Amino acid sequence: MWERMTDVEAAADDVGSRKTLAAPLGLNSIFAPFRGSGVQHQLPKPTAANLRRFAETPAARRAINCIKDKIACMEWRIEARPGLPEDPNGDRELRAAALMRSFETPNDTDSFRTLIEQVIEDTLIGGFGAAEVEITGDDAAPVRLYPVDGATIQVNSFWDGDPGNPRYAQLTSRPGSEKLIPLRDDQLMYVKLNPRTHTVFGLGKMEVAFESITQFLQSHRYAARLASNSVVQYALWLNKRTPEQHERLIRWWQDEVEGTGRVPVLSSEQKPEVLRFAGGTDADLRLQWQEFLLTMIANAFDLPSMLLGVTQNVNRSTAQELANEAFQNAVVPLAKLIAEHLTRDVIAKRLGWNDLRFVWSELGSRDEQVELSMQLDLLKAGVISVAEVRSQRGLPAVAEPAAL
Repeated sequence: MWERMTDVEAAADDVGSRKTLAAPLGLNSIFAPFRGSGVQHQLPKPTAANLRRFAETPAARRAINCIKDKIACMEWRIEARPGLPEDPNGDRELRAAALMRSFETPNDTDSFRTLIEQVIEDTLIGGFGAAEVEITGDDAAPVRLYPVDGATIQVNSFWDGDPGNPRYAQLTSRPGSEKLIPLRDDQLMYVKLNPRTHTVFGLGKMEVAFESITQFLQSHRYAARLASNSVVQYALWLNKRTPEQHERLIRWWQDEVEGTGRVPVLSSEQKPEVLRFAGGTDADLRLQWQEFLLTMIANAFDLPSMLLGVTQNVNRSTAQELANEAFQNAVVPLAKLIAEHLTRDVIAKRLGWNDLRFVWSELGSRDEQVELSMQLDLLKAGVISVAEVRSQRGLPAVAEPAAL
């Protein structure tokens, strides 16, 4: 396939118009739920369709939202790269303002939050967050970004680094030559989570947790059936009774007692014996096993199990520690990865502006009081200026006070 596409122009730049499709496979299987072929205990495979389906379950959705919502709600800014000389052309602030406008309204239907949420979602699910990057030719808004279903992106493992050859292709449901949409390296921002040497694809956190989520759903369904009395938990033992008497007792119980709320009255020479198939306690629901599976799911997402509802051995002193651990282990690495891709793929590679970068404003400290105290101490010591503090907090610049 890639040999046939080597001499094909990926696409001509056309005033920021989109080349990829929003729903490339239409109603095909990528959005269909898993259905077993008659086998009750058949385990689903971690395909893109099943990964997305499992992402809609409560435990997985909670884990995804703990990371995604925190990053999407962060303040961000466009700033000059550190260590660069003064702006030689004097247009750095104008270009930074234009980038801010482009990111705040990346296309006609998305805001920055809705765009970045889709990219983070695909990154967490399958390690394939993607967004198409197109130049507009407008100095006021020089670039447009479109979210792309990362599961439909194919990667050219034979790409030799030539910017003119396609590195990616989107698989669509269109017939013939339109089935694949070739894309150059600078036309797609492809966020690969957990890169590895033996494959060109990443590894999403949902893929890591897939088996644990499967087992959790199975145990949860069993507990639901048990709690709703759809699973028989006991039997009646009647000694020395004929089959006709057994049949008569069953009909009497079903017709006169079951579902009526009446108190049944029995008379016999020997007292009937109740045989229980289980202990009749919460241990039958396998709640500890479910808590263990929730802990494994949380580990796959680099989160403490407290955030998935496992509150055992959690108190006021440890809750804050666990929340800080979740922020540092799950939120900060992914946020920095997204920022690096926006800086490299959009600002530097597509626009050619190597003096600007995308920065999240809230990664330094999760505690507002700690961050404020640190900035005040640095201001008093003369290490940083008021303008730098305002920039770190995402506030507009103001004129520096004149020195006395």
